[in-house]
Amino acid sequence: MATVKEMRTRIGSVKSTQKITKALQMVAAAKLRRAQLAAEAARPYARGMANVIANLAAGVSGPSAPPLLAGTGSDRRHLLIVATSDRGLAGGFNGSIIRAAREKIAALLAEGKDVRIIAIGRKARDGLKRAHGGRFLESYEVGLKAPGLALVKPIAQRVLDAYANGDFDVVTLVYSSFKSVVTQTPRLQQLIPAAVEKSGGPAPFYDYEPDEDTILRALLPQNISVQLLAALLENQAGFFASQMTAMDNATRNAGELIKALTIQMNRTRQAQITKELIEIISGASAV
Repeated sequence: MATVKEMRTRIGSVKSTQKITKALQMVAAAKLRRAQLAAEAARPYARGMANVIANLAAGVSGPSAPPLLAGTGSDRRHLLIVATSDRGLAGGFNGSIIRAAREKIAALLAEGKDVRIIAIGRKARDGLKRAHGGRFLESYEVGLKAPGLALVKPIAQRVLDAYANGDFDVVTLVYSSFKSVVTQTPRLQQLIPAAVEKSGGPAPFYDYEPDEDTILRALLPQNISVQLLAALLENQAGFFASQMTAMDNATRNAGELIKALTIQMNRTRQAQITKELIEIISGASAV
């Protein structure tokens, strides 16, 4: 059984940990608002880009369609871009993304596909390296600052160059879609060939100048950067939300543990006092 001194030491250690988790919770809460605003501001651009491409794609088909839209005619070689954060202490945020990527890789390998991986974020690299280290092409770190075009442009260019060289047939992005503070959902988004979402109603008619094919060839490469940036901003908001929730739970658990240890320490100390009193009384009675 632990002594009173050992319990005091453990209580002090838990209190120090509680201060750290509380500080991390406050930092995450402060950064969450900015990250959420950035993610919400990027959504209309990403959605608008996808809508314009979908409208343009309706007038372009067959061999005249750009390769980034039409594809290579095969789906044997796949590239997965797995985006997580660099840091942990965020509950199951990174784990859910990595799990979704593993399931996708396992499904593709079961179908006999060739799979390669680009990891964005240290957690994606570390989480997939042991099982799929030989499939890695590149790994990038997100960094401490908010994601920007300076980060996504080299990644997008690497993907476009590899696709132009015929290294891949399909490119899929795996990230976490920010829904709310308590809900972040892993999502798989196909980047190449560009996924064209068809609306239920009649598509609006636009008269484009120059022609659709020329605009598509200019927009499709830009779409890779836009979708990557939007995904990383969603990831950042989801990370801070998960970290805030996880650190709040950790702070509460530390408080409950401190209470339990304090009660146990007081009982142990009272038992020692009672024992000493009994020894004193017994000694006095024996005299």
